[in-house]
Order: sequence, then C-alpha cells, then structure tokens
Amino acid sequence: MDKILVTGANGHYGKEVLKALLNNGSDKKNIYAMVRNKSKASELKSLGIQIVFGDYEDYDSLINAFSGIDKLLFVSGSEVKNRITQHKQVVKAAKNAGVKHILYTSQQHKSDDRDSPIYFIIKSHLATETAIMNSGMDFTILRNALYMDMLPEFLGKKVVEEGIFLPAGQGKIAFTLRSEMAETAAVILASHGHKNKIYEISGSSISFTEIAQKISEIKGQNITYLSPDSKVFINAAVKKGAPKMAIKMLAGFAQAAQTGELDSRSSQMEKLLGRKPSQVNEFLQQLYS
Repeated sequence: MDKILVTGANGHYGKEVLKALLNNGSDKKNIYAMVRNKSKASELKSLGIQIVFGDYEDYDSLINAFSGIDKLLFVSGSEVKNRITQHKQVVKAAKNAGVKHILYTSQQHKSDDRDSPIYFIIKSHLATETAIMNSGMDFTILRNALYMDMLPEFLGKKVVEEGIFLPAGQGKIAFTLRSEMAETAAVILASHGHKNKIYEISGSSISFTEIAQKISEIKGQNITYLSPDSKVFINAAVKKGAPKMAIKMLAGFAQAAQTGELDSRSSQMEKLLGRKPSQVNEFLQQLYS
C-alpha cells in the first residue's frame, strides 16, 4: 500500500481526511500526519497513525517529513500574504524528497482573470497549480468549493431579526460540507485512476434569495434578502464593529457569486463520493429549526 501523508493535519479538513482514510480501511502504519506543533497532536496520536513535524516555512523539515512518502495531500496554507512562497517551497521539497503523487487543495474558480473579486485569494492557488503541474510529479488538483460550514458567517448572527444583507445579487454558490470534501479527498488518496486530473469538488448551487426563502419556511416568518453595493455593505459592517479585512474578503466572495464564479454544475464529487453531497437546505434545517 502507498504511504500517504496529509499536511495541515491539525486543521479541521486535515483531521477529517485522516479519519475518512481510517474509516475506509487504510492501514494506520501507512498514514502520516504532518503537524507544525507536535504538542497539539494528541487527538491525532489517539488515531494510531504516524506523526511527523513539518513547517511550510522550514524547507529541511519538509524534506524530512516527505521522505519515503508515495502520495502527499498538500492542504493549502492559511497565510494568504506569504502563501505563494510557502507553497512553491512545499512543491520543491516534495519533488526533491521523491514524492510520486501530489494532491493539492485548490479553490474553485472559473478563470485566472485579475479583475476577479477574489483574485487576491485565487492568485496563490493559480501559482501553486502551475508549480505542481510543472514539477514532473503526478498530480491531482482538488478545486474545492466554499465550505457550507462557513455559511453562518455570510448570513450573520442576526439573520432572523435583520435578514440577509450581502452584495451577491442573484448569484449562486456551491456551498459544500467540509467533512464530505475531506471524505472525497480520502477516496482519491486510497484509490487509483486520478493521476494528472483536476476535480471540481462541489455540491449543488444555491442563491441567497433561495436561502432566505428556506429560512423563512423554517422560522415561519419573512426573512428578507437585500443585495447592496459592495462599498455600502463594507461600510455598514465596519460601523457595526466587524474587522475590515474579514468583511472585505466576505464582500469579495459575494461579488464573485454575483458574477457566477462560485456556481457549479459539476457532478464529479457525486461520482467520487458515490452519493449526492449534502444540500444547503438540510444544513439550514439543522441550523435554524
């Protein structure tokens, strides 16, 4: 069996991938979890898998962590500012350590247009995808949709009282459960036939008009949805005390939805998972009933 390593293993996504691998019958001896801080890996140790240290900023640690690994699931870093430099270092280390097949968690996108509202996020993924494809290693790119788990951040804490206020127009977003994305990645890691492929990992799309209608049904009251200008949205949120950078990012994704960048009609996840991904309506029912 291939030796599989998952980076970012202390994160929610990384842990879910590791658990899914074990649930699918993968041998614990051949599963490696890379962490930056071993003292925070107690939950991973309880799984009986191999724990290794590695930091995207420390090339030697990456070489040591990747040595002897056949398949590497490279979970994208969370530091947007330095991400391109970090990611290129990970790819270089993987190549030089002899990794045979690298899988990367990219972001769903329609193009490399610099005018995209989310180009500030997409550009690091585009650079990483290019570095991977040019590395000579076999690769699989996972273009993940937005986490359904983050939907409450789009809606706000007072959605029932104040409605939905987002500059998304009638655009749709393919919100997808993080745990099911992780399960899909585990399926790919544990099987064959995925070399040099790009997969769009996404569920079905939904608009905020439809989301407002569903919450209205659940709560038995009218939930409004207003789509303001982006600047109006940002100014209103900042006046209420929200962090400006976080709000700008939220506004960027909302605008990307409006231009159709986050919509999806792909059935690739369903085929890989062997079932339909969970629907937003089910998630909303759990959230607001």
